[in-house]
Amino acid sequence: MATAPLEWLGNRLRILDQTRLPAEEVYLDITDYRELAQAIKELKVRGAPTIGVGAAYGVTLGALEIKTADRGAFLKELDNVMQTIAGTRPTAKDLFYAIARMEKAAASGKDVKEIKEALIAEAKKIHAEQQEATKKLAEYGAALIQDGMTIMTHCNAGPLATTGYGTALGVIIRAHEEGKQIKVIATETRPLCQGSRLTTWELMQAGVPVTLITDSMAGYVMKQGEVGGVIVGADRVTGSGDTANKIGTYTVAVLAKAHGIPFYVAAPASTFDVALKTGDEIPIEFRSEDEVTHIQGMRIAPVGVKVLNPAFDVTPHKYIAAIITEKGIIRPPFKREIKRVVG
Repeated sequence: MATAPLEWLGNRLRILDQTRLPAEEVYLDITDYRELAQAIKELKVRGAPTIGVGAAYGVTLGALEIKTADRGAFLKELDNVMQTIAGTRPTAKDLFYAIARMEKAAASGKDVKEIKEALIAEAKKIHAEQQEATKKLAEYGAALIQDGMTIMTHCNAGPLATTGYGTALGVIIRAHEEGKQIKVIATETRPLCQGSRLTTWELMQAGVPVTLITDSMAGYVMKQGEVGGVIVGADRVTGSGDTANKIGTYTVAVLAKAHGIPFYVAAPASTFDVALKTGDEIPIEFRSEDEVTHIQGMRIAPVGVKVLNPAFDVTPHKYIAAIITEKGIIRPPFKREIKRVVG
């Protein structure tokens, strides 16, 4: 991975501010969990797996700030830390997956010193597991990419979003490394342009040919017969195979179905929420109106206009050809196969 989105430095977390890309690479050293929580809210730290890893280190930062030596009092303060971090991004399952693991690690410690050591170790473990998971996922997914294929992707699901190889982009980059002559069409992904700012930047770094389009051009490009497959990431996958991803993903999935183009979702097991039966149960985050009315601080809409800004939409499993995980490729019937593969 050319650029790491975050790095643990013993007593602080160094993050790459993803809101500043691609114009400049700015790294921030964070020592306070509240600052980390704000960075997640502001998308300086973003992408479901990266959010999960960042959350784990955020809990660790909070634990290191707690001064009491009393185990009960410490755990009470630590719970407040975890609640703060959990309140940042409601849709990303990896956030809650990581916090649950950190809570379990804390409970295993006999005293405060042991708890802090356990939290540091668990955060590092979550980080390493995500890196390994995306590497395996990419290897499985690359088998679906044919030589000469043009692939469309939406939002950003590369190393920046995963701390590892990448999910959707990991599959693409792996196929490229295998020598397959592939091309990518990346949607800009409004309103915050993760596609134009981040996906194109990562693919260009990896040497993968990429063409940028606006979101509204997806149907046109598919109709021209230029797209052989679509692959995206996910922030949450239900037990039925419904998936939540960046707003606009549902539109791309419907268009792909209409044009007979396979639509793939790439996500590690940590992103699955099998307790949810359908996508209707996935909590959808709504974000600031300014993200729609402004571009990089410049207003593009009239003052006072009403704005709707859901950060995610849900793609029903009927539009999905396969879900790629580090445990293998899951195909319909999803409910049975998710239970078999992911557990």
